Amino acid sequence: MSTASAAPTAPANPRSRVITASLIGTTIEFYDFYVYATAAVLVFPVLFFPTGNDTTSLLSSFAVFGAAMVARPIGAVIFGHFGDRFGRKATLVGSLLTMGVATFLIGCLPTFHDIGWWAALLLLILRLFQGFALGGEWSGAALVATENAPKGKRAWYGTFPQLGAPIGFIIANTVFLVIYFALPHPDGAGLQSEAFLAWGWRVPFLFSAVMVIVGLWVRLKLVESETFSAAEKKGALRRFPLGEVIRSNWKNLILGTFIMLATYVLFYLMTSFTLAYGTKAADAPVPGLGFGYTDFVIMQIVGVVFFGIFTLLSGPVADSVGRRKLLIWITVGIGVFGLLFNVFLLPQADPKFTGALTQAFLVFGFMLMGATFGPMGALLPELFPTNVRYTGSAVSYNVSSILGAALAPIVATALWAAAGGSPWLVGVYLTGSAVLTLIALWLSKETKDVDYDTNIGLGETASL
Repeated sequence: MSTASAAPTAPANPRSRVITASLIGTTIEFYDFYVYATAAVLVFPVLFFPTGNDTTSLLSSFAVFGAAMVARPIGAVIFGHFGDRFGRKATLVGSLLTMGVATFLIGCLPTFHDIGWWAALLLLILRLFQGFALGGEWSGAALVATENAPKGKRAWYGTFPQLGAPIGFIIANTVFLVIYFALPHPDGAGLQSEAFLAWGWRVPFLFSAVMVIVGLWVRLKLVESETFSAAEKKGALRRFPLGEVIRSNWKNLILGTFIMLATYVLFYLMTSFTLAYGTKAADAPVPGLGFGYTDFVIMQIVGVVFFGIFTLLSGPVADSVGRRKLLIWITVGIGVFGLLFNVFLLPQADPKFTGALTQAFLVFGFMLMGATFGPMGALLPELFPTNVRYTGSAVSYNVSSILGAALAPIVATALWAAAGGSPWLVGVYLTGSAVLTLIALWLSKETKDVDYDTNIGLGETASL
């Protein structure tokens, strides 16, 4: 029998399984983010941080939200270590299970009115576990997609884990809207009704358990990619992947972190900040646009549809022209967009005109978000060889989450207050992050022609 006819030692995963396994985890990841971000604006300031000052309570709520981002690099190191030593499959199952348990337990927490400040502490602990799990989730999903992609289609396959962001947003906010319409509101207080504060806010967190079960079932059916199996056979795996990636790939760690920065800042401004700004009363001490919650969320969902479309469109374009060239132009667009916040987001004399400008802002912002987020699923893994790819891409992605995601809601809220309710400083903040990303892209090299079959890294086979 010829060797060509022998069965492969690392069977390929079917395309449908690759897409589903990479998509389901990031959908749950972003679902959890949107659920927490929405609760952080609507109910957590009241239920967990009743300081007596609306801005202080909101900042406290966002601080716990940001604390999870600090835990993400720790999760990136731990899950990346096991993912690069022992394989992607078991690591992805572990990260998803940890995330699901933490999210479910948030929905079971007593509030400040039950146990005082212990409630805030428990929320912080569970949020840290969420961040720890999320630290290993994205990069593992991106590797499942790109290491199983056909030649010349890595960026296209890499958009599927990225598509979890708009899908997670739509699911999370649909759940909140269903709860809103299902609960009675005799006082017309919207989501701040007694029923919602008593138990309604818990439903989205508890619902995540269903999604996690589906995700675990899909991921348990995966087999390791041929790329990882080849690296293992050739003795390229390392005992300490973090040390190897710092020693041999430190420049790409730094570049990857700042390449992702503008994407993170834009993402969190378009979701958590705009929700707070858009729904804050126009006559509040720090005024906003005064939209009702449901009206603004529907406007966001319209924008997120464009997010999903441009995420998918960005993949084939990045495969054709290259990741770097596409991202340079998109990042320039993000920088210009940041300077236009006052054009789109200031209240106008005609409320309908205010609504039209705000909707246009959300559509443009989410279009840019899709175009910049989509290629990241391929670009960050391509910066690193197979034997440290999980660790390298995870650390870059999650350190950037501290610089961008953890700080963005807090910085934006402070700048919003400092400008007396105007969003122009928030826009300048976004433009500044785009400048840093442009510098990183300028210093980086194109990665679309990186060969995963030969770029496996060198070193001893890992052992216990």
